[in-house]
Amino acid sequence: MDIKALAQDAAPYVVERRHYYHQHPELTGEEKNTRDAIHRDLEALGITDIRDMVNCYGLVATIHGGKPGKTVGLRADTDALSFQEETGLPFASCEPGKMHACGHDTHIAMLLGAAKLLQEHREELRGDVRLIFQPAEEHVIGSKAMIAEGALDGVDAIFGQHVWGTLDIPYIDVTAGPRMAYSGRFTVDVIGTSSHAATPHLGADTITGAAAIINNLQQYVSRMSNPLDPVVLTIGTISGGNRYNAIANHVTMEGVTRAYFLDKHEEAMRQIVENTAEGLGMKAVLKYAHVVHPVINDDDDLTEIAQKAVVKLFGEETLCHMPAMMGSEDFANYAAEIPAVFGFIGCRDEANGMIYNNHHEKFTVNESLLPKGTALMAQFAVDYLAGNA
Repeated sequence: MDIKALAQDAAPYVVERRHYYHQHPELTGEEKNTRDAIHRDLEALGITDIRDMVNCYGLVATIHGGKPGKTVGLRADTDALSFQEETGLPFASCEPGKMHACGHDTHIAMLLGAAKLLQEHREELRGDVRLIFQPAEEHVIGSKAMIAEGALDGVDAIFGQHVWGTLDIPYIDVTAGPRMAYSGRFTVDVIGTSSHAATPHLGADTITGAAAIINNLQQYVSRMSNPLDPVVLTIGTISGGNRYNAIANHVTMEGVTRAYFLDKHEEAMRQIVENTAEGLGMKAVLKYAHVVHPVINDDDDLTEIAQKAVVKLFGEETLCHMPAMMGSEDFANYAAEIPAVFGFIGCRDEANGMIYNNHHEKFTVNESLLPKGTALMAQFAVDYLAGNA
């Protein structure tokens, strides 16, 4: 099976489906029409084993190979972002204030393209392929819902990929080890005592208390945390106070952490928050939630299969190593359950003005990469099954 040639033949189909999904974006939790369209597309390809999720707008489908073997998963995410598109594309979003600004439209199309190839050649497959179309990635909750409804049942390994706006076309990265960071979300409530602004000594000023807590948390990142164990800690919102001439008795802050190793960060933050407030005569409470695992690619055979697939399809010069990043991806929840590989397809194309990063109102891709992503997903599935029959 010449997957590269087959993917190139399927390029018009993949591009057409990308245009459709780009024109009809749906936000997290709203992906019903997207799910229904994907369901129809899979049926049109002759795939019959399709299951819509009950508690989210995702679906799974299985291509049953002609020979016995394992089951490999291929995943695409489907939700859009609340951006007003400014690309000027002839197939721009038809939905005001909604846009596929992260490339999930291309992910859907590339997985449909891979499904087309694999379905047409299913008798050659040594096992089954589970197609996972997952909603709600932008809120990093969709994969948990999919797993809870059995999306991974019987799946032995999984592959996912993302078009990436800071990686130049035509490079592809499938590096082993840490790729994307853990994410934690937290709230800090600072409780003090009101007073007139002219008599601050009679109150406990939570505005200054909050400022001290913020500074001390940043001191933790820069001076108490191992610089070889990267940590990002950001306060994103802060609110408090009742009047311009009164000491604020309550401040609430919200923030996020990103890291790869989480054994000590939460407890260190709690000590800083509580002790800083106590030293200023007030109280502070940290509420911390673990949102998503880090994405860590399998260090053994699985990543090697993906890397060899890239070389086989596009040559050694296409394979690159992109440093791990502090962004998060809920593909991590699949990787926490079964062996997994997550790849990045470069889509920065300065020569053609495609210089905007993901999550930008002008983000788009050179569609020449669509058959490449299609081929990579299909090649990984074929090679994994062939080696694990």
